[in-house]
Parts: sequence; C-alpha cells; structure tokens
Amino acid sequence: MEYIGKSVKRLDARAKVTGKALYPGDYNMPNQLYMKILFSARPHAIIKAIDIEEAEKIAGVVAIYTAKDVPVNEYGLIMPDQPVLCGPGSSKPFTDRARCISDQIAVIVAESEEVAEQARDLVKVVYEDLPLINSVDEALADAAYLLHPERESNALCHFRIRQGNIDKAFSDCDVIVEQEYDTPVQEHVYLQPEAGIAYIDDEERITVVVAGQWAHEDQEQIAHALNLPLEKVRVIYPAIGGAFGGREDMSVQIVLGLAAMRLHEQGIDRPVKIVWSREESILGHHKRHAYKIKSKWGANKEGKILAAEVEILADGGAYAYTSTKVLGNATLLCTGPYEIPNVKIDSYAIYTNNIPGGAFRGFGGPQAAYQAEIQVSRLAEALNIDPVELRMRNLFKEGSLLSVRSPLPEGVTIRETVESCAQEAGWQEGKDGWALNQKNALITDDPNVKKGIGFACGYKNVGFSFGAPENCTAKIELQGQSEIERAVLYHAGAEVGQGVHSVIAQFTADALGLPIEKVELVVSDTSQTANSGSVSASRMTFMAGNSILGAAEEVQRKWKSGERPAVASYTYLPPATTPFDPETGECTPNFAYGYVAEAVEADVNIETGDVVLRKVICANDVGKAINPQQVQGQIEGAVVQAAGYTLMEKFIQEQGLVKTSLLSTYLIPTILDIPESVKSIILENPDPIGPKGARGMGEMPFIPFAPAVIDAVHSATGVWFNDFPLTQERVLRGLGKI
Repeated sequence: MEYIGKSVKRLDARAKVTGKALYPGDYNMPNQLYMKILFSARPHAIIKAIDIEEAEKIAGVVAIYTAKDVPVNEYGLIMPDQPVLCGPGSSKPFTDRARCISDQIAVIVAESEEVAEQARDLVKVVYEDLPLINSVDEALADAAYLLHPERESNALCHFRIRQGNIDKAFSDCDVIVEQEYDTPVQEHVYLQPEAGIAYIDDEERITVVVAGQWAHEDQEQIAHALNLPLEKVRVIYPAIGGAFGGREDMSVQIVLGLAAMRLHEQGIDRPVKIVWSREESILGHHKRHAYKIKSKWGANKEGKILAAEVEILADGGAYAYTSTKVLGNATLLCTGPYEIPNVKIDSYAIYTNNIPGGAFRGFGGPQAAYQAEIQVSRLAEALNIDPVELRMRNLFKEGSLLSVRSPLPEGVTIRETVESCAQEAGWQEGKDGWALNQKNALITDDPNVKKGIGFACGYKNVGFSFGAPENCTAKIELQGQSEIERAVLYHAGAEVGQGVHSVIAQFTADALGLPIEKVELVVSDTSQTANSGSVSASRMTFMAGNSILGAAEEVQRKWKSGERPAVASYTYLPPATTPFDPETGECTPNFAYGYVAEAVEADVNIETGDVVLRKVICANDVGKAINPQQVQGQIEGAVVQAAGYTLMEKFIQEQGLVKTSLLSTYLIPTILDIPESVKSIILENPDPIGPKGARGMGEMPFIPFAPAVIDAVHSATGVWFNDFPLTQERVLRGLGKI
C-alpha cells in the first residue's frame, strides 16, 4: 500500500469535470434571499451620510445594513485597520471614511438579485472628498495627508538588515551595478469569483459557506466583527475555484455572516446568497503589490559578490492586509540565494489610496527575485563572466549564513538545482567554469526576429515566517472490529485546486497501510476539523503531511491496544522562527526552503515588439514528489501565470480608479500566449524535516520566471528592461523604435 511518490488520480477530478462538484456559487437553499454590496464611489472621502429611504421602498427589499449595524466594525488578517462597512455610526474612529474604491458601504438583502441591484443603485451617499494619495512617493512626501489619522506616517512598516561594512565593501569592488526597478500590480483572476451563502444552522450557529484559504481564520474574523464567541460561527469550504493568495483576506465572509445574524434577530431565518460579478471581483479583492526598488550591487574581478544595498518601497494600498509579511519575505529574498558578506536593506510598506496589495503566489519573492537576478546577470555582463558561472561562484551551500546572520536550515540544494537546469538548457561545466554550449542555436534566418536565452534562480520559504505561530492538526478515526474497515481523516486544509486533498489521502493511506479507497475525508469545516493554518506559503503538503504522520502513528497504537473506534489527533509544530531585529534584521526567519532554477528561450520581433516564449526549463527541488503529476501541474501552472505577469497583464489605476476592471481590458494568457514547451525537472533531495522528505513547491516556479524572460530578451536584443510587463509598446520603446 505504497502511495507516496505515485500519481494517484485526484479525488475530486470526476466531480469537477462532470459538474457535480458544488462551488460556493452553486449552493442554493429553499427560500433564500440575495445580497448585493454597494462599493465606494470615491477612492478617498469622508462619508457624511447614507440615505437608504428610497432604496427601502423597492418591493422585495428585505433589509439594508450599513456601518452602524456592524457590532465591531473592523477586520484585517495582520491588523484590524479596515472597516467592514464604511460610513457613520461606528464607535471606532475614522471608520466613516472610504480609502479606496474596494471599500464596502452598504449591504442590500432582497428577494432577488435584480431587486437587490435596483435598490443598491438607489442608495444615496454624501461624500466629502479627501486628498488623494496615488503613489508611494506622494505618501512619503513631507506633510502628506495621513490615510490613517491615528498613525504617525503613511509608512505601514519598515524593516532593516545590516550586515558587514557596506561602504568599505563597495570601495573594494571592481564592478558596481546600480539600477532602479519597478514591478507591476497583478490580478489573481481565479476562475470562481467571490460567492457564498450564509444561514443559521440547527445548532443556532451562523454558518458561512464560502471559498477561502484558512477556514479557522475566516471564522475568527467573522466572530470578531460580529462580537460573537467562536463556537457561534461555522465556516465551511466547498469546492474552490482557485485562490493564489487572493482568498487569504476577507471579501464576502463577514457581510454574509452579518446579514444572517441581523435577519435572525429580526425573526427572519432565511439563507442569504451572494455571487460577485467579474468586475466586482477585480475591484473588490487585493492584488500583487507594486514595488519600487533601488538596487546597488558590487563584485570583484574574480566574480565574488561583495556587497548589496537595496531599498524597497511597496505600495500597500489602503489597508495592511498581508503587506508586512509579504514585505518581510521580499526583504529576506532581495539578495537572492547568494552568500553576500555585506548587506544593507531598507524596506517599507506604504499606505496609498490604491486597491490594497496582499498575498499572491510567491508572496514578495517574484518582485525580490526580479531585482536580484537581473542585478546578478548585469554583474556577469560587466565582468564578462558567464551568468551561470557567476551564480555558481556565489550560491548558497550547506551551512551558509543568510543576510540576517542565521544559517540556512539543512538541505540546501540550490547548487544541484542550478546545475540540473543549466545542463538541460545547454550549459556545460569545463575547466574554465560554466559556459553556454549552443549559441549557434540562437541564430535565426528572419532579420526581424532575434533569439535569446535567459537564466535565473531563486529560493523561497516553506511555512509561516518571522515568528508567526505555526502549527497544523490532523485527526484520524479508525473504524471496524477485527480489521480496519475505514479510516476517516479530519483535516481543515483548503483544496483550492492544487490537489491537497488527494495528497493528504495519499499520506493517510500510506501511513496506515490501507487502500486509498478506505480513506474518507472530512475537510474544511470549522465544526468538525481543527486548525490547519492557511493554504499559503507553500506549506500545506509539508505541514499536513507531518500532522497526518503523527496522527497515524498514535491512532495505530490505540488500535493495537484494542480501542474501537480508535481516534487520535496530532498537532505538528515545526522548529520556531523569530522576527527581524528592528536595527540589524538578525533573526531565524524560516524552518525550511524550496529551491528553483529556470531557463527561458524566447524570440523577440524587433519590428512588432512581440516576445514569444519558445521553451521554459524549470528545475524545482521538491524534496519528495508525493504526487508527481500534481507537481508537474503546479510547475506548468506557475509558469503560465508568471508568463502573464511578465509579458501582458497590465493593471491600470489612475487617481485611485481602476481602468482595467474587466477581462476585456485586463488581458491574461490564452492558449496562444503560453510557452510552446515547458520542461519540468523534478528534483528529490529530501528535506530533513519534511514529511517523507517533501518540501513545499507551489510558489517556487513563479519566483525566477520574470528575470529569466527579461534576461532572454536582453540576450536577444542587448537591451535590459527595468520594468514590465513586456508589452509590445514597452519592448518597442526599449528598443528605441517608438
């Protein structure tokens, strides 16, 4: 009964392809009501008054709720700095103002969605406009208006790393590369827009059926805002149509719970359902942060990187969301997987009136790696050293110290990962080091088409960082008498399309020596499953696997001692991490990492500006591929998503307003835009503390993709790009054609 390392068929595959799987928008209950939300019409304004009188007169309107109806009008994953509903009537100061257009003003509940929409459009809001903060530069200007008046600055947080003597190090450098980089906003575009249904269950609990990434965190935030004990709120995740970090923060969860609670108080026990349109989804949830990065790196003529000085300004938007955590990752990762003895980093997350920045696959890593990898490639060019060779001279090895002065956890395999990718892409190691051996393959007969090859690598944490509490609980029940007839696994891990429910079934079956058909899952229901932590940070296979192995060992002991049924729970606690020292940055940031390298072959049409991705090679050390087919799917999916980020996804905000709120204006890759070929190299160097050696890997292939593409474009044209996406217009401007 060995299931680890096997491409077991996904448990949810048939239900999803036949349409039997129910997503939140598919849930309907008898006598249900419908909800619509009025979003702010202003990016920054005090809401002086909300007039619902005309809206309430519409036949079929059941209730309209505003800020005064929210018991505790605040929420936030990291800090509670956002009102549930903006407007007058709350006890908390400054909740009477909207700070971005995704702020929610009023909730309309009606007999039909059409009636709710009609009433929503009749709600009259009196705004008093406030000064607009469009950019991080405006936010940091002297005498800038404070978006959150209770704070002393628009800077949400500031991290520092200080290691070595940066000034002396630069004086010892033979080559210094100094550049400024800009990374763009990215929209998640998960297929299933925000949706859900809320009702009062048989135990008088407010029950919210919704898509998310951490059921117990959703439960806590709903309970806090409604001023209820946790046990009075139940959160259930059905099938979820993608997440990528975009469902870590609240969207419809709290307002659904609010409506169910207030209706119940009015003697109306009817379910309430909401489904956002695509435009509401694009306007209503957070995005990948835009970063402004100033970077100065230096090396000696032998190719040793001696110094790196980096300043990061992250546009956090109107509220904190996960900006502090995303910035923490970027602060650590912005010097790449390299031993650099002298480091100076200052990073800031900054409030603006833009849609908030938050979690997105890679969690600060893609922005940091773009800067780091382009800097390394530029150093290689300045030193006339092959870019793979320069990397090999500086890459981490076992026992290497991070910029924060602590050693990497055991199992450092970035060198093996780079070697595998480089060899597959045509590099060879000779007596003079690594060199590309297929330069003739980059010649083309078309004078307008230039071929190039680019290379980049990176690493990323597995699990929560910088002292954040980290744990995961599994419970297993064995049923039967003389032999085990069924094993029931209770686990809260969210299945957002990545295949985690199949993986946890594999772990359970393998650990118990049972056919996987005898494993039953009870998942993602706060009333039945204990806290698993978030499906984020590439952590769930790692954390869930360890929790299941612990529970399996304990439940087998109970079974052998005669308990029927045998039941055991186990909470896995990984090694502790610590936060940045506020002055030096010294810390133990993470307990495990995954390592990745990518090479990209691309064609650049110098007349049209088209960049065509011919081949992508991704080497990813996953420790142990629990389900190899799903690992390959994660690599290919990350590559496609990163291709959109790098080449075509252009999210436009002007004066706090979104100009690309539809999929006709915000373009994502179609089958004609994705790389022609993706070669997945799955390396399996076991992580010492990973379950069966597994490391997390879902985010890693995204990390180095943009710099690999931009390196390929430089290889083809000789031009470096300090910003992206590489749309035709941007490429032609860079080439001096327009």
